[in-house]
Amino acid sequence: MIYKFRAILDAEEDVFRDIAIDENDTLEDLHNAIVNAFGFDGMEVASFYTCDDTWNQEDEIPMFDSGDVPGEQKIMSDFALNDLLYDNQTKIIYVYDFINMWTFLVELAAIEEAQPGETYPALLFSHGELPAEAIEKKFEADNDDDFYSEFEDDLDDDDLDMFGGDDSFEDYGFEENWN
Repeated sequence: MIYKFRAILDAEEDVFRDIAIDENDTLEDLHNAIVNAFGFDGMEVASFYTCDDTWNQEDEIPMFDSGDVPGEQKIMSDFALNDLLYDNQTKIIYVYDFINMWTFLVELAAIEEAQPGETYPALLFSHGELPAEAIEKKFEADNDDDFYSEFEDDLDDDDLDMFGGDDSFEDYGFEENWN
């Protein structure tokens, strides 16, 4: 079966690409298809994120294993598309380039039979042009007052002084010129 996805750039203008890809291909294959469809050079790190029906981000699926124990963390190449996305679970978030944070809402739009003679993945439709820069993301607490109130406990200089006021390293086992 062929999965048809719409990858929508999180931007002010409508920018999206429709991509057809084999259901047995991996998230890494989908990553490569999105990179090619939007004209990125593919030199940046990216991740997929599972999400709920209202696009609330859940678990990360990275390109590379960055866990403490090699092989413990599952990566894009470990997930076939049909293992993760299906009729009742159609949405996933894709972030390319963690400096610029190009963010895409990727949705499974259709599952169809493969067309004889077609090569997959395939770019089916392209709408809009990629802006020069990704939109700036605002990372804020839901309620700023709650966020800052945790840290307002009458801190003074003594709270921030790790050496007890005499700037001595003697209690820590360091000599003055230890290197």
